[in-house]
Amino acid sequence: MTRETLVLASTSPQRNAILEQLRIPFEVVTPTYVEDDPPGLEPAELVRAHAEGKARSVHAERRLTLGVDTAVVLDGRMYGKPVDRKDAARMLRELSGRTHTVVSGLCLLGPGLEAVGHEVTDVTFRLLSHEAVSVYLESGEWERRAGAYAIQGFGGRLVERIEGDYLNVVGLPGALLVALLERHAPKLLQTA
Repeated sequence: MTRETLVLASTSPQRNAILEQLRIPFEVVTPTYVEDDPPGLEPAELVRAHAEGKARSVHAERRLTLGVDTAVVLDGRMYGKPVDRKDAARMLRELSGRTHTVVSGLCLLGPGLEAVGHEVTDVTFRLLSHEAVSVYLESGEWERRAGAYAIQGFGGRLVERIEGDYLNVVGLPGALLVALLERHAPKLLQTA
């Protein structure tokens, strides 16, 4: 690789924050990939395809590029970003008192490297009262969030427990990324 910097094909503030937290040097490039959800794909297949599409849309020769896509899934149904407050309220009520799955696809492209995988984390919501949902909706934090919540913020109040990679729920499967970098680009992990 010509540079010891990861190219992140995402403008997500959460993904930026995770890479900063893990002290992985990176630069952001806005992906040009347009997501298409063909019928019949399982959530894991879909997020892997989207992650790969994002990475390929910005990948340049001799660089190491990362694409990520995350979905919230309950009973086989994918919960994207709510279109408005009413949609967010519906999502939160449906997730209330239940365990849903956060599935993230990850694609790492580089010289001689094409790694595509996914991570799964189970999140159990507390049984939410009408007031708890209303207070959360008032915060506005639900906007532009898959499943209408952000676990790393005020939305942490909604969660009873998680099983799996916490960073995956925030928006980037950190353990999977670090394992891939250890294997394929260890110099990116040498920052103290």
